Amino acid sequence: MAFEHKENSGSLFTNSKKNKDTQPDYTGTININGTLYQISAWNNEAKSGKKYFGLKVTLPLEREERAGSGTNNNSDMPF
Repeated sequence: MAFEHKENSGSLFTNSKKNKDTQPDYTGTININGTLYQISAWNNEAKSGKKYFGLKVTLPLEREERAGSGTNNNSDMPF
């Protein structure tokens, strides 16, 4: 049984796969009103020197969408 967040809670983990500065420092999931979202966070610093997290929240891609990005629809193929 996979771990499930309680409603209106989530978690962030250090992004161990970060290869570029544009990739998030932290990634995780959050359950908002029963919908599971992907959350990404970046360590940022304001001009005043105050540190903060920049956040981005998106709906996670379904497994078919992730795996299917390179698949072809063969319905037009004559064979």
